[in-house]
Amino acid sequence: MAARSKANRILAAVLIPLALLTLAGMAALWPSGSREGVSLANPYSTAPGVTFDTGTIQNVVTENCMQGTSQQGTGQQGTSQQGTGQQGTGQQGSTQQPPGQGSDCTFAFTEPDKGGSPVKVVINPDVASSHGVKPGDQIRYLNLSKVQGATGSQGSPAYIFVDFVRTLPIVLLAVLYAAVVIAVARWRGLRALIGLVGAYFVLANFLLPGLVEGKPPLLLALVGSTVIMIGVLYFAHGFSARTSTALLGTIFGLAITALLAAWATDAANLAGVGSHDAATLVNTSANISISGVILCGLIISGLGVLNDVTITQSSAVWELYELAPASSARKLFTSAMRIGRDHIASTVYTIAFAYAGAALPILIIVMLYDRPLLDTLTSAELSEEVIRTLVGSIGLVLAIPVTTLIAVLVVKATGIRAADAAPAVAGSRDTEAQDIGARDIAAGDGKNDGGHGPADDVADTGALAAAALEQRSRRAAVEPPHEQVNEQVHEPATRRGRRADRG
Repeated sequence: MAARSKANRILAAVLIPLALLTLAGMAALWPSGSREGVSLANPYSTAPGVTFDTGTIQNVVTENCMQGTSQQGTGQQGTSQQGTGQQGTGQQGSTQQPPGQGSDCTFAFTEPDKGGSPVKVVINPDVASSHGVKPGDQIRYLNLSKVQGATGSQGSPAYIFVDFVRTLPIVLLAVLYAAVVIAVARWRGLRALIGLVGAYFVLANFLLPGLVEGKPPLLLALVGSTVIMIGVLYFAHGFSARTSTALLGTIFGLAITALLAAWATDAANLAGVGSHDAATLVNTSANISISGVILCGLIISGLGVLNDVTITQSSAVWELYELAPASSARKLFTSAMRIGRDHIASTVYTIAFAYAGAALPILIIVMLYDRPLLDTLTSAELSEEVIRTLVGSIGLVLAIPVTTLIAVLVVKATGIRAADAAPAVAGSRDTEAQDIGARDIAAGDGKNDGGHGPADDVADTGALAAAALEQRSRRAAVEPPHEQVNEQVHEPATRRGRRADRG
């Protein structure tokens, strides 16, 4: 405990000034919350008398479009499925046009959640052809029935499909996720989940409004990311020397990532060209810089994986050192980097698979263009994500040896001697390996990864930690304490002496 206190004092001398500087920067950059100069039509606003309703589909039929709409005999002038700043709303990027007389449409007889007779909802052609609807689905639809007769228009549907209601499956997945994390990582997992909520609070109340108001994007990303990491790491893992060591490594990785992101954004001319969302933001406010938004995204996207590798590497160094305090700094660094190199090997494809899993539609479209590979990777559609992957990977790879070096220097500065260390017992090996695994789970709660990379990453970490602890324990078992050796050597001699005396 005294050694850990000494390590905490050493780290506090570095981290406290950094934390104070970060808080001062956050106070200086805190957004005012004003929306002045921002003009964005809400696509979910409606005209007077038009409402969004929800219901459960009872039956699905395919009928002639004109026949289906004429039976309802309702309409609304100027309504569309994407907000135009005037009336009506619905699905993005498409407009509900009066169907042709000879075409067929899909209609869903839907029972409103608020009660009443089933209504006939027209399903968008793209939804009907791609995913489809079936009885039992909960949907959200636009209700134009209350304005029937106000315009006298005919041939337009009175109930238009807007979206599916996904509340129940998302809530079930969130509960299952929380239960699994808490069951495996226990109290530390619960604290990690609460820390994740705090991280999104900083993101929603500091970073995003700051970008809208035109604050410096590089400073916003650095300050916001540092605040998130300080809160998440200490809240999830507690105030300890190993957590502070991981925080120092994380801040170093953030700095490298920020510098590379700032250079790459300018050198590669990342301007968000070809993105519908970027075009929307450009027309929303003159203060919003698309390049600045991309820069922030490059820095924030690597936070989860960066946190994972630094906290795991720090924990590995501390556990290895406590099992063998007599190890030299060089040997300790080499042993810990064996774990770090396997961690690097797994994270090389973690970020890449995360993007590939989330952007399959874009990848398919680009693949169908049948362009050369180099042109595809450097195109406007993929260049941003390629640079995001490369910048984030460089930052986290460099953070591993730096975190390991800081951890070795800190544990050596604590002054623990081999004679002061209690021998490791076999029963503690599983507990220590599980402790490293729980830290890895808690660190992984902030990730936004996909594919099989993160699962392989966690498995590698747990296996390597357990193997290292097992190896150290076998060495301790092979080399018995000095007192035990003396007893084994002197006991036979004492017995022979007794026989000689009796003889």
